Amino acid sequence: MKGLAFYGIRDLRYEDVADPKIEKPDDVIIKVKAAGICGSDYARYKKLGPYIPGTVWGHEFAGEVVAVGEDAQGHYVGERVAACPSIVCGKCHYCQIADFAKCENLYAIGSLENGGFAEYAKMPAQNLVHLPDNVSYEEGSLIEPSTVALHALFKTSIKMGDEIAVVGCGTIGEMLIHWAKLFGVKVYAFDIVDDKLREAKELGADVVINTKDVEPSEALHEYTRGVDIAFESAGNPITAGQVLTLPRKGGEVVYVGLPYGDVHMPRNYFEKITRNELHVIGAFGVTSAPFPGKEWTTAADALARGAVNIKSVISHRAKLSEGPGILEDIMEHPAGYRKVILFPEWDNEQKEG
Repeated sequence: MKGLAFYGIRDLRYEDVADPKIEKPDDVIIKVKAAGICGSDYARYKKLGPYIPGTVWGHEFAGEVVAVGEDAQGHYVGERVAACPSIVCGKCHYCQIADFAKCENLYAIGSLENGGFAEYAKMPAQNLVHLPDNVSYEEGSLIEPSTVALHALFKTSIKMGDEIAVVGCGTIGEMLIHWAKLFGVKVYAFDIVDDKLREAKELGADVVINTKDVEPSEALHEYTRGVDIAFESAGNPITAGQVLTLPRKGGEVVYVGLPYGDVHMPRNYFEKITRNELHVIGAFGVTSAPFPGKEWTTAADALARGAVNIKSVISHRAKLSEGPGILEDIMEHPAGYRKVILFPEWDNEQKEG
């Protein structure tokens, strides 16, 4: 079969790769119908390189089950599924208490084993979520980034009528805005790129603020004394400090973005934690109990009911074979790219949604 194998920094190749095979009783083989490029893939492609050179990349995908192991309970050939990429050991302390996001041996497919940027992929049965018939495969591939946002939201005390801030309007920031609106909150969105703020407004942000030339807290205080919850989704060393100035006293700060650089901040940012008695929360992962968690069932159900329109975050659709060229173009010309969805079957001129 064909797939995108990741060999090194800025070295992604569309080539023949090994077909996945049923090896364990709970293995399931999926024909990949749609796979998304994650924002975190950009940093790994540009700066970090693969965990294991030659591994098939990709962890956001949906497809059709084509083979099942003898113990793949609840799944069947022909089933439409979305895939949770988190591989947990089931044996460590955190798995034993069903806190799967903290598994001591957690990894995602596409890192230590082949992932979803291929014609076929293999997953444990427990990692698959049924995709309702009225949810497209490309929407199914967007469930994983949706669960990143939902996992962060579920870790807070969010309630109807709250005010929240989302700092950084990339894909995860957009997902936070879109899903947060289901909670009945007012959203302030912050970024330094006007196009991203325009998109945030389209996704439901009530107030958008460009902070290129202004302190976020100064701009926010024209509207409110402080938000109930502030989310840092930019993964930027500068905004990692600025976000601490946005909540009201006793409010919450949730770190969702991963900064690929050391974080240093002015004293007056850091001391907000103590002086304002902030609750600082880290959100990493997409799972809860029962595995893979309410993040996945919530997202699938909301899509089936038409409660959200997450396809609006997609900016590009392309053949799987075009993946390497697209990544290179993103490195050189990032403006204009939001979520990119790759379709393996398009390389065979079979365009299915």
